[in-house]
Amino acid sequence: QVQLVESGGGLVQPGGSLRLSCAASGRIIEIKAMGWYRQAPGKQRELVASTSDDSTNYIDSVKGRFTCSRDNTKNTVYLQMSSLKPEDTAIYYCYAVLRSAYLRPFMNYWGQGTQVTVSS
Repeated sequence: QVQLVESGGGLVQPGGSLRLSCAASGRIIEIKAMGWYRQAPGKQRELVASTSDDSTNYIDSVKGRFTCSRDNTKNTVYLQMSSLKPEDTAIYYCYAVLRSAYLRPFMNYWGQGTQVTVSS
């Protein structure tokens, strides 16, 4: 079994910073990509950032404010969020595209979500 466990969410004032972490554990042979989605109330889930061996990508609304990074030795992905705005308020979900055996296909796994609230 593969699990993704997130941490680091919370309440922060506008202009503040938060760092989210997501650690993948279990039988993992190879991770192709990791990243973060978010879902605000009444809105669709959107891909915030993704990172692979080749590149790291962001949606336009967070470019210059968020940094997505990965520690391959710990199977962990981070999302450093700065200059936070009220519109960043959402549940943030990490994901990983990985396989648990060499003869198995890559599959998507999700964390349970962590709430980020930006409010004064």
